[in-house]
Amino acid sequence: MRLKFTKMHGLGNDFVMVDGITQRVKLSPEKVRQIADRHTGIGCDQLLLVEAPRNPDLDFRYRIYNADGSEVENCGNGARCFARFVRERRLTSKEKILVETAAGTLALNVQGADQVSVEMGAPVLEPAQIPFEADIQAETYPLVVDGETYNIGAVSMGNPHAVLLVEDVFNAPVDSLGPAIECHPRFPAKVNVGFLQIEDRGKARLRVWERGVGETRACGTGACAAMVSARLRGLVDEELQITLPGGTLTIHWPGPGEPVTMTGSATAVYHGQIAL
Repeated sequence: MRLKFTKMHGLGNDFVMVDGITQRVKLSPEKVRQIADRHTGIGCDQLLLVEAPRNPDLDFRYRIYNADGSEVENCGNGARCFARFVRERRLTSKEKILVETAAGTLALNVQGADQVSVEMGAPVLEPAQIPFEADIQAETYPLVVDGETYNIGAVSMGNPHAVLLVEDVFNAPVDSLGPAIECHPRFPAKVNVGFLQIEDRGKARLRVWERGVGETRACGTGACAAMVSARLRGLVDEELQITLPGGTLTIHWPGPGEPVTMTGSATAVYHGQIAL
């Protein structure tokens, strides 16, 4: 099978975009790992597949595969690339695009050449729905890792996130604490881990350890979860500029029950084909 693709990135979080509408695509976890391998394949954090929607009221179905071959529920940086990809491939001319994901419906709004705003839906805070093992819902939870107790926020943006506040994001123990929390037994579906440094009420810095991937240069759902956790703690206003290693996202969230909106860039790198 020869597969046509486009390599894209959102703030350095890189993706292989695959059009499953105009070409026949059959992907297995093994094939996804082959494509994602940075030495013997194309290389990416995630593979994103465009399919026809199952709901006729929506425009597309959006499927997300991590580099380890696992399929996950949501990816905010990928959603921005998805919007630009379907327009550049002339699969749609719409500026507002409704897509089906495993976590629900996303609304993608194209703004200019490379800016896309994504309506990510309301955050899920009920522990059982994240999923996270806790008796009651709270702003923060104590989590014991290797004998140390950390206070985390737990949020789902269609995928689960743990958010830790740190004083210095550049020296945060992302490579050691990230994987330890990712596989913590209180997160039965594993978890993405955000290390958040608040600079002021409108600015913050973030690094994210993504489940099934490792640290990435940017994570859209991670930035949204970080905003939600920080706002629940009363630390930030309703619009927050979050700087990740790959660049800056603008996150807007009025408060509980309201949707989170994320705005940032989406960049096409090159087009190609790969033999599988």
